[in-house]
Amino acid sequence: MQSLNIQRPGMPDLQFVLVVSALCTSGLETLNVPVDLRRKVFDACWALVSTDPPPTNERERVLDLRSGTELTLDALVATIRQLFAEAGISTLTWDHPPSNPTRSSSPAAEPLIDRLQKLYPDTPPTSDPSGRN
Repeated sequence: MQSLNIQRPGMPDLQFVLVVSALCTSGLETLNVPVDLRRKVFDACWALVSTDPPPTNERERVLDLRSGTELTLDALVATIRQLFAEAGISTLTWDHPPSNPTRSSSPAAEPLIDRLQKLYPDTPPTSDPSGRN
């Protein structure tokens, strides 16, 4: 069973928003969030990043945060936390094994991937397996 604490997720805000929005649109039956609340969370986040109405096609329900600012990100985090708090949910739980990617990243996603890699670069390998040189 996997879980995510809404108030203390232990991850950066951008990752938190992406994980929560992915969970809310995933269709996972084991997620402890009712479908109506999942839709409400996504639609509220969508309203913060787009002037268009939220897509009705499930495959199109993906947040595009590339043009957002820190203020937008703060608003997304606050909105997610507020909606789950109002529903009495402090921890998201689900039972689903990690899966392999179904497709490669699109060229449009590359700038975000590059930014994330700059924020969280892989640690360089060491010659000593214990981590000491």
